Amino acid sequence: MSFNGVAVENGLKHNGEKNGIYQNSSNHQPHRMTYEEEFSQNYPEVDNLDGVRYPDGSVRLRNPNIELMDQDILYHLALGSGSHDLVEMFGDVKFVCMGGTPKRMEQFAYNIMAEIGHKLPCGTTLQDISHFSYRYSMYKVGPVLSISHGMGIPSVGILLHEVIKLMYHAKVRDPVFFRIGTCGGIGHEGGTVIISEEVVDGALRNVLELTVLGKTLQRPAKLDRRLARELKAMGDPEDPYDTVTGKTMCTYDFYEGQGRLDGAFCDFTENDKMEYLESIHKSGVVNIEMESLAFAALTHHAGIKAAVICVTLLDRLKGDQVLAPKEVLDEWQQRPTKLVSRHIKRYLQMKGRLSLDGHGSIAVKSPRRFKLVQQESETYD
Repeated sequence: MSFNGVAVENGLKHNGEKNGIYQNSSNHQPHRMTYEEEFSQNYPEVDNLDGVRYPDGSVRLRNPNIELMDQDILYHLALGSGSHDLVEMFGDVKFVCMGGTPKRMEQFAYNIMAEIGHKLPCGTTLQDISHFSYRYSMYKVGPVLSISHGMGIPSVGILLHEVIKLMYHAKVRDPVFFRIGTCGGIGHEGGTVIISEEVVDGALRNVLELTVLGKTLQRPAKLDRRLARELKAMGDPEDPYDTVTGKTMCTYDFYEGQGRLDGAFCDFTENDKMEYLESIHKSGVVNIEMESLAFAALTHHAGIKAAVICVTLLDRLKGDQVLAPKEVLDEWQQRPTKLVSRHIKRYLQMKGRLSLDGHGSIAVKSPRRFKLVQQESETYD
């Protein structure tokens, strides 16, 4: 079979070149039909384009422009395809773990290092690979990347674009993405671990809505339910807290968007708030946070298995403000990381890949381009 002059085998594109992109081989103007519509029309046997990757499991970019570029600068990570040897640095990655703050993800990196028995060379320490960007922090522990994603849909969206491209340039096969975070519970006390089965927005739609070139685009926000079940199975009966699965609501705002009464503005009553929270609780929503919609939509669009695991800091049916002491909050925030660590450790044990040596060092391909990428990323907006 062929698609726009490119061979397709088993419903997958193949053009004999490394990491090829679906391209129009003719000199005519691009067809007005969308990429998804044209593929589905020509190859109805491929019933889920979003889940399709290259035959070897490597990440397929849905942007033909990238391969035509001299180099691809991952601006917010201070990395570049021409300046760094991304295959050498990241080619062995299997798990990408994301959380809000740099400190939390640095701590996760050290925790997972102990869990999987990863050893650093004598006299070395973990390195923040993206420290020149001053935006996100990234640590590599063997096959595990630990990255801070900041707060909210825009921040995690920017990061995911660049991390997905990083997976592509590094030729990573079958990566698994996790968002590890905090949330407000709906009917669940603080300290409860919640694994998202489904993600919806404030209007209970499971799509990420974007405005692209002045037009509204709705991108399905789907998570891997099998992965969610596997994570749920990692719960230990001895854990002094509940681990539950359910529907997660993702909002674009912490205050009004989540029905809080304690923001700078509030045009609704407490009765309005409680009526709304009770209604979403009845619809199956068990927690609220601000990143999962973009996380689910972008990973699904890239065909990457992903899961969201959060810990509740309070039950929103009982209040708006987080009042637990800092030491309690610190312990609660370790709970989702323990679940993910167990999953990663179990996978690596099955593959015989524990006790890995080495660390996330910088591999420079072009010293001149390396310096330019550093300088470019250091420039504040």
